Formats: sequence, C-alpha cells, structure tokens
Amino acid sequence: MNEAFVQLVCPDCRKDWEAKPMDLPAPDAAFACPDCEAERPVAEFMRTDRDLEVLKEFEAV
Repeated sequence: MNEAFVQLVCPDCRKDWEAKPMDLPAPDAAFACPDCEAERPVAEFMRTDRDLEVLKEFEAV
C-alpha cells in the first residue's frame, strides 16, 4: 500500500503542512495547530474535501 498524506491548513494562522492520516485523530476530535496552538476539530484543518475523505477512510480501517 502506498503512503497517503493529507494537506492541512490552520484556520487561524494559515500555516499549511502535510501529515499522514494514520497519525491524526478522528475528524471530530480536538486538534491543535503546531504553530499557533489554535484548537479545533481536526476536520476544520483539512485543506480540501478530498483530504477529509482520505482521513475518514483511514479512520474506518
């Protein structure tokens, strides 16, 4: 299986980065930006709808 990455962007400070879906919590779980520490559900950090879909696919496994 290929490694998957999702793109994230902080809604507050606009920092963008990539992460492995397996390293992230469930979409509705609390998550904090590594730069500004803004805390929101991880789903709100997903750059695109497709990134959110990939995260949900990994949660279902």
